[in-house]
Amino acid sequence: MTIELGRVRELYRYPVKSMAATPIESAQLGWHGLDGDRRFAVRRLADHSGFPWLTASHCPELLLYRPEGRDANAEEPLPTHVLTPAGERFELGSEALRAELGGRFGSGVELMQARSGVFDEATVSVISNSTILGIARELDRPLDRRRFRPNIVFETSDPQPFGEDRWVGGTLRFGDDESGAAVSVTMRDLRCVVVNLDPDTAQQDPLIMRTIVRLNQNNAGVYGTVVRTGTIAVGQRVRLAEAHRTRPAA
Repeated sequence: MTIELGRVRELYRYPVKSMAATPIESAQLGWHGLDGDRRFAVRRLADHSGFPWLTASHCPELLLYRPEGRDANAEEPLPTHVLTPAGERFELGSEALRAELGGRFGSGVELMQARSGVFDEATVSVISNSTILGIARELDRPLDRRRFRPNIVFETSDPQPFGEDRWVGGTLRFGDDESGAAVSVTMRDLRCVVVNLDPDTAQQDPLIMRTIVRLNQNNAGVYGTVVRTGTIAVGQRVRLAEAHRTRPAA
């Protein structure tokens, strides 16, 4: 069964993992998520674990660095520079940027490029505006949607928060054409401390994550993997093809 969910409200790309979001009106959704999303990440040189990337969980100020520009030689929309919180602009692969980030973190780092992106659980993250508004109501104040680091924000017809939980196992279909982009919803998004961080100041507010824990066991939004490529855009129609579930034998 296919049900109508609503429309795409906002789209975000994160050219460098854990740095500032880039709002966009449309994007190509490829096999590795939105083109240009998380294609760069900062690696901690002293970390030899399976996840050596410097993230806002380790260095909240990373959120305040803003990728800029457009590399005309790249097939994807990749940045050329990074604007620092102090207003300095460094070339993306420069020694000056590496020294700036290493000094901020207090340890050696390097910028790495990954053709397939550097993701946490899956290539696409989705959340509904109803979920964000529901959390905000509990806090009795507005919440910046960028705290949730989504690729796609939906405006859904369902006003209840955390409706995304019921999407797991189904497929999100974008646009009116049956051959349009599609994303398989694989799991709920278990939140980390990054939701506590103000995207403009990096100041922490632990009450936000505590509220999500209380309301929905720390889940808000969902992750997905691309099952059909195509263009997605703000205002585009979104439907959910629910997974077929076999009835148990009588």
